Amino acid sequence: MHILGISCFYHDAAAALLRDGELVAASEEERFSRVKHDFGYPELAVEFCLKKAGIEAGDLDYVVFYEKPFLKFERILNTVLQTFPGSLKVFQEAMINWFGDKLWVKGIIYKRLGIPLEKILFVEHHMSHAASAYYSSPFDEAAILTVDGVGEWATTTMGQARGQDITLEREQRFPHSLGLLYSAFTAYLGFEVNEGEYKVMGMAPYGEPKYVDEVWKTVRREGEGNFSLEMDYFTFHRSATQSFSDKLVDLLGPSREPESNFFTRTSGYPSYYGDKPPDYEAACKLNEHYADIAASIQKVTEELVLDMARSLHRSTGLDQLCMAGGVALNSVANGRILKESGFKDLYIQPAAGDGGGALGAALYVHNALLKGKRTPVMSHAYWGEEYSAAEAAEQLREEGAKWEEIDDESKLIARVVERLMAGDVIGWHQGRFEWGPRALGHRSIIGNPTSEAMKEIVNTKIKFREPFRPFAPSVLSSRAGEYFDIDEPERHYPARFMLLVVPVREEAKAKLPAITHVDGTGRLQTVFKEQSPRYHRLIETFGEASGVPVVLNTSFNLRGEPIVNTAANAYHTFMASEMDILVVGNFLLTK
Repeated sequence: MHILGISCFYHDAAAALLRDGELVAASEEERFSRVKHDFGYPELAVEFCLKKAGIEAGDLDYVVFYEKPFLKFERILNTVLQTFPGSLKVFQEAMINWFGDKLWVKGIIYKRLGIPLEKILFVEHHMSHAASAYYSSPFDEAAILTVDGVGEWATTTMGQARGQDITLEREQRFPHSLGLLYSAFTAYLGFEVNEGEYKVMGMAPYGEPKYVDEVWKTVRREGEGNFSLEMDYFTFHRSATQSFSDKLVDLLGPSREPESNFFTRTSGYPSYYGDKPPDYEAACKLNEHYADIAASIQKVTEELVLDMARSLHRSTGLDQLCMAGGVALNSVANGRILKESGFKDLYIQPAAGDGGGALGAALYVHNALLKGKRTPVMSHAYWGEEYSAAEAAEQLREEGAKWEEIDDESKLIARVVERLMAGDVIGWHQGRFEWGPRALGHRSIIGNPTSEAMKEIVNTKIKFREPFRPFAPSVLSSRAGEYFDIDEPERHYPARFMLLVVPVREEAKAKLPAITHVDGTGRLQTVFKEQSPRYHRLIETFGEASGVPVVLNTSFNLRGEPIVNTAANAYHTFMASEMDILVVGNFLLTK
C-alpha cells in the first residue's frame, strides 16, 4: 500500500510517501527547486519520493492533499464580502490565484500523476496537522493542539486521540488567529511574514516585555484557552499587502524599517555591518524599543499557548500532548509548555508547519480511514535524499572541485575535530537531508561552541545575518542534562528536532559562550547514536578533545537560500563563503 501526501499552493510545498504506513521519504520542494519557501506543485519532491520507494505514479494507491480547497475558498469569499469594498484588491488577487491553480487541485494531481480521480483524497488542514504529530508520536493516547495562521476556517484546534482515532473537539476560527497575530507583529518589526517569525523569537531576549499591556489591547483572553483579536489593529483580513493597521502604529509607534540593521548595546555591532553610524546611540535606543516589542509579543504568545495547553490538560486528564502547526515551531513556548502546562510529555514532528501537512494527510488516510497497522514512531528527521560516494564525486568533479578521500572514519573525524579545535568553520554534508526547517547534523555548518568569538565568526564568514540570531547546540543525548536544564533529555522528542529552548546550566555558560543566548538559554538538539552515528561520533570525539560534548550547529545555507541538498549545492555555498573546510561523506575539501 503506497500513499502519497502533498501540500502546496500557499507556502512550503512538500511531499511525503508511506509504504504500508511506514514513512519512506519526505521533502519540501525548496530543497530541490532551490526556491526558498517554494509554494508551487511539488513536482521534484514527488519525483524524489517515488524514486526512493522504487515505484512509479501508477503504483500509488492513494494521493492525499493536506486541506480542502473549496472550504478554504468559501472562507476567502465570505471574508472578502464582509469587508468589501476595502477588500477589492484581495478579491482581485484571490480570483486570479484560485481560478488559476488553487481551486483545481484534484485536476492538477490527476494531470501530473495520471492517478484515477477516485484515488485522490482530501483531509482538512488542521486534521492533517494533528495527524502529522499524533501518528508520528510514541503515544497510544494524547491531547492534541494545532495552532497556525489559518487552514480552511480553523486557526486553532484542540482535541484528543486514542488508538487510531483523532477527535478535534474545539476550534478557533478566522480571523481570530494566534499565528496571524504573531505574523502581524513580525511584519511590524520589519521581517518577512512566514519567514521572519523565528527572528522575532530570537530578537525578544534582547528586550524587556515592557509593552505587554499594549499587546493585550490587540488580543483578549476569553477563557478555557480561547481568545479573540481586536480587529481594528489588523488588516490581514482585508489587505493583500499589509497585516497591521495604523491603529497598531498609534499604539506602539512607527514600524521598523524592513532590512534595517539591528543592533543594541547588548548584541554588539558586527563588523560585516561596516562602520558604526554617526547616530549609533540613538539607533541602539530605537532598536531596543523594537526588541522590547518583540519580547512583549513573544510573552503574550507564550501565555496564550499555555492557556490552551492548560485547558487541554484539565479537560482531557492526559499527560501527553501532541502539537503541530506553525506556532509549534516556537521553541521558547514549547519549553514553557513542558515546565508549566501540566503535561509530562510533548511530541512535535520536525516539519510542524504547512510542509508537514503532506505527511499528516497521508498518515490520516493510512491510520484513521484504512485502519492500517499503526505507523512507527518518527524518532529522527533524516527522510530526504542522499547521494552515494560516486554521485557526490561526479557532482563535485563537474564543479571543478578537488578533494581528499579519507575512508577511515576515525581519521576523518580526528581531522575535523582538529580543525574545530583550531577555530575553523566546517560544512558538514552527510547521508539523507533533514525533513523540516532545522539542520540536524546532516546538512549543517558546525563550529566550536567554547569559543567566545565563534558566533561572530560564523556570522561574518558565512551567514551575514542579524547578530541577535542564536546558534544551536548539538549535544550527546546522554550528556545533555550536564549542560542544560532538562530532566531525562532522552525522552523529550522536541529536543531531538531543535524544537525546545531550555536554560543553559549556570556552571556551563562560561564553557559554551557561542551557543548561550543573551537570556542564558539554548535551542537544543539532542543527538542519538542510533539515528545519526557519524554526527554522534564527531561530537563524542570533540568532547574528548575539548572537554565539552557539544558542537555549534547552524543550517548549511547562505542567507536567503534553502538549506543545501546536493554535494554541488554544498560546494557552491562553501566557495561563496569563508567556510574553512567542507566534508561531504568521506571527502574533505579545503581552499
